[in-house]
Amino acid sequence: MTKYLISFPSEAMALTEEELQMASVDAHAVIEEAKAAGVYVFGGGINEAVDPVLVSGDGSISPEIYAGSRLNGGFAVLEVPTRAQAVEWARKIAVACRCGQELREFMYDPAS
Repeated sequence: MTKYLISFPSEAMALTEEELQMASVDAHAVIEEAKAAGVYVFGGGINEAVDPVLVSGDGSISPEIYAGSRLNGGFAVLEVPTRAQAVEWARKIAVACRCGQELREFMYDPAS
């Protein structure tokens, strides 16, 4: 089976506080559905209150991350047999979150 990343940037969720609460309930319901189906691997939201750092190849740490690199918002990693199934899960998450979701496929790694 193939692993897929379903994600959205935080600015995509332009919701009122009431809408955000409803979206949270609905999104958690979809995640519970994915867990029950045995396709959920991992997911969560990026803590944007904590600045990212770059740990270089020599082990040094810098607040300067890669140019153009940006990861915020939320994501889920699911493992399903087909891309069509991944698209369907992304659709469910998009409806629940009330915002579009990006879908990316992980390359096969025999060690994982």
